[in-house]
Amino acid sequence: MGLIGGGGNGFIGKVHTTAATLDREAVLVAGALSSDPKRSRESALAMGIAPDRAYGSFHELISSEKSRSAGDRIDFISIATPNHTHREIACAALEAGFHVVCDKPMTITTADADAMLSAVRNSDCVFALTHNYSGYPLVRQARELIANGELGEVIAIRTNYVQGWMHGMNPGESPARGAWKSDPNKNGPAGSLGDVGTHAFHLLQFITGMNPSKVLSHMRSYSPHHELDDYGHAILHFTQGATGLVTWSQVSHGRLNDLSIEVDGTKASLAWRQEEPNQLLLRALGQPTKIYERNPNADYTLPTAVAACRLPGGHPEAFFEAFANVYRDAFSDMRRIMQGEKWDSGSALYPSVNDGADGVRFMQRCLASVKADGGWQAW
Repeated sequence: MGLIGGGGNGFIGKVHTTAATLDREAVLVAGALSSDPKRSRESALAMGIAPDRAYGSFHELISSEKSRSAGDRIDFISIATPNHTHREIACAALEAGFHVVCDKPMTITTADADAMLSAVRNSDCVFALTHNYSGYPLVRQARELIANGELGEVIAIRTNYVQGWMHGMNPGESPARGAWKSDPNKNGPAGSLGDVGTHAFHLLQFITGMNPSKVLSHMRSYSPHHELDDYGHAILHFTQGATGLVTWSQVSHGRLNDLSIEVDGTKASLAWRQEEPNQLLLRALGQPTKIYERNPNADYTLPTAVAACRLPGGHPEAFFEAFANVYRDAFSDMRRIMQGEKWDSGSALYPSVNDGADGVRFMQRCLASVKADGGWQAW
């Protein structure tokens, strides 16, 4: 494993490393962890990387690792850098023959997304995007329940990702961690929409399989230190006939990481919350609420949910394990490629470059709708 970005006090680099190595299928052996060469090398050494593989830049990492023998070089690169750098790093890694696991959002412009799509298609490499909430066992249970018709026809979906941490800062102050998220040149034009709104949108698509036909959005910035959006909504119409509502906020007092989804069908509805991830609720008119517990040994637990579990029921599994499931699923395809077997990213559970492109399109359609004073935008 080679890690690019995420050094120093960065949160997400440590998450990627923990998730990738949780099942002992990967080892961190190379890194370029900062845009500052000195800090990059120092951070890599602090994470236990050998001096000769502690690099000053991602260019140096990719070039040096590519020159190593097949049995010695890294197999994949994890990208934990600011959004505006994802395209350049990912395309360089893919061209050099390395698999890629990239943090979300995949990138910030449609042109960059198209370039990444092309790079993946022209390679024989895995590209996984860490929309990690798709890795929770009961999220995968919900996906199977819907696919099996337990809800009937899906008619409405509501997803929310609500935080409140921006109220903890003073006017004009940048975040202590991730200051680049306040800079539209590095973060892109979508603030909280890109940070947490894309997670909510991907969760909706992953669970329901719905394809948008048009989008209407409203968003604002309420935080005095932040010029990008920190609160917003999007209404979606889907080609299958359903309606969706996505809400994102980082200015809701007292909220931490409240990601949730509710899906209404003609026969029943379901609900799941990330802060209570080991329970999934199924409701039907006139019937008691059915609570699915995360339990791989229960007869009601469906195959993809069982495969996503590591512990017996009653022992909580959450964020790191879900993140690790994205890696574990991607590793399965990496092994297939190494062994010369056929593989199809379209059938994979891990979020792919196509999901990333959809996330970029979602951001762009929302921004276009706001610019048009709330007008509908065709998907």
